[in-house]
Amino acid sequence: MLDPLNLQVFANHTRAAAENMAYTLQRTAHSAFVKETEDFTVMLVNRRGETFGVPLGLGATWYPGLTYTRAIDMIADYKPGDVAFTNDPYSCFVATHAPDTHLWKPVFFEGEIIAWTGGHIHNTDMGGAVPASLSRALTEIHQEGIRFPPMKLVNEGVFDENILRIMTTNVRKPDLNIGDIKALVGALNTGERKILAMVEKFGKEAFLEGAEVLLDHAEAQARDILRSMPDGTWEFVDYADEDSVEANPCRLKLRLTITGGDAILDFTGSDPQLGSSLNVPSGGDPRHTILLVGVYYVLYTLNPKILLNTGLTRPFTCITPEGSVLNPVSPAAVGMRSLTCARLRSVIFGAFSQVVPHLLPAAPAGNNCIVNVMTTDERNGRTIIAAVNPVVGGGGGMPHRDGTNGSGADAAYLKNTPIEITETEVPIEFVRYGLAIDSGGAGRWRGGLATELAFRVFAPGSRITARNRDRSFFRPWGVLGGKAAGLSDMVVNPGGEDHHRLGNIDTAVLQPGDVLAIRSAGGGGRGNPMEREAWRVLQDVDRGYVSLEAAERDYGVVIQNGEINEALTAKLRASRTKSSAHFHYGPEREGYEAQWTPDAYALLTDTLAALPIHWRFFIKTEIFRRMKGRAGQDGVAQALAEVRVRFPGMPILTRPVKEAAE
Repeated sequence: MLDPLNLQVFANHTRAAAENMAYTLQRTAHSAFVKETEDFTVMLVNRRGETFGVPLGLGATWYPGLTYTRAIDMIADYKPGDVAFTNDPYSCFVATHAPDTHLWKPVFFEGEIIAWTGGHIHNTDMGGAVPASLSRALTEIHQEGIRFPPMKLVNEGVFDENILRIMTTNVRKPDLNIGDIKALVGALNTGERKILAMVEKFGKEAFLEGAEVLLDHAEAQARDILRSMPDGTWEFVDYADEDSVEANPCRLKLRLTITGGDAILDFTGSDPQLGSSLNVPSGGDPRHTILLVGVYYVLYTLNPKILLNTGLTRPFTCITPEGSVLNPVSPAAVGMRSLTCARLRSVIFGAFSQVVPHLLPAAPAGNNCIVNVMTTDERNGRTIIAAVNPVVGGGGGMPHRDGTNGSGADAAYLKNTPIEITETEVPIEFVRYGLAIDSGGAGRWRGGLATELAFRVFAPGSRITARNRDRSFFRPWGVLGGKAAGLSDMVVNPGGEDHHRLGNIDTAVLQPGDVLAIRSAGGGGRGNPMEREAWRVLQDVDRGYVSLEAAERDYGVVIQNGEINEALTAKLRASRTKSSAHFHYGPEREGYEAQWTPDAYALLTDTLAALPIHWRFFIKTEIFRRMKGRAGQDGVAQALAEVRVRFPGMPILTRPVKEAAE
């Protein structure tokens, strides 16, 4: 039995092994999105397929609770040197959109599998309808690129050239894909060597025991955190701006129940499976890692020494009704699931913010716009497709400090690519890259500022995809008197004669000389802005974070000739009233929810849940079209009655639905 000291030593070895894997991948990858932005994962996996070791500070942070069990079981026979892979979201629910290619390798010792090494890379492109394969406008999985169900990619150390040929035929930049995949295979080999070194150091039985005890220890840590919280039930709702090109909001609802060391996350009441690519393919797994990313952030915030592995998922049970946006059925498109996952994290943060309000921050920006460019390099005539940069917003105001500028907490793992590298590899010119003034939510602790990025293209027909565009209508919320943050935006040729705003549109075609400007959202503020020290507000003004107008309007601080007017500031602040609401959402959401009240949504979601899955999104859209000038449950009932008349083929509801009194 490992004592606490030896367990920590073993944990350090697993982390070091995983970080060696990460460095191998990062240093040998071909695409900027892997080697610079670091959209990849690597991990050590036990015999059952559960993750027990991940790196810290390298790669994506979504997958410490990932399990490869279903994927492993779909291949009958493994031999030393084999590597299996998949990128199909529906085969085993390991990959959750087609660009994420997952690989796993068995580690043999004395003729038996004692562990696995695994990980994923986000391929720049997997073919499909648009460059980079991802757009909100896509409506079925078949449009999102070529898919491979679980199969062997490497047989006893030899790559299957037929599989590689199929991939290179179907993707736009095959050299990047194959280069990144081979880099990941190298990382898995590094992990294999490190595992065998641990077996040599600790012994086979101690290694196997350690892999299990690490999971048990993480589980115990997670349960301790839950036990430190009050028992009870809390609800929270948040929205993605648009559910499709129809541009109706996508609603996520959470009912969080904590009982001792257990928690249930019930997402019943969230929107139905969408006719766009915002669906999240969880397969109904009650502990799917993609559903629990927000939980990892909460746990790590409350205990930065917590172990990151699959054990963290054990105290949590997620309820995601089949046919909902968080548990779609094939062939629903899923490529933009990361946008919905960002809102899913916001929902989880909002629920836990009510449980332990003194410990958690306001909402982060909650959008991580990934910009890809497909253009022609006029210097050599080559077609270039590359990720330009993630445009990540600010972090929410913390209990003890301002939110981080330009690095939105739950998306901070997406590292920026230096402009010099991008301009070397991609024929574009950056004209702006910095922080957006007045974008952080006002508060005792200000929300982090948004990021602004603008670049010019030089070739005709340059195609841009800017996935995960969101928060251009529903703001990141403030808490405990803090204010909601500034909105995101995307504009072609700002200030020019042909200036036009794209909103959340995530694809565009630019012509020579066109400039695309993108701004993320900021982070929400925390605490009463009138309690922020005036000298901090002056400092923000001096640094270009807050304008003179916002200093007076939002903070009650009057600055004249570069100095604080103490008398006018005291008078102005004394005239302001303090909010008692836990959340501040901003005027857009407040106006929306005056029409779409909780009882209106209750009737809508109950109606949709009683329909066959393939009817739900259609009926939702038709009801929204008829809500102009209407509000509340009565408005939904009236709209539903009209829909029934207009579409007499609408199926009879499969269970009774409570409707508003006529």
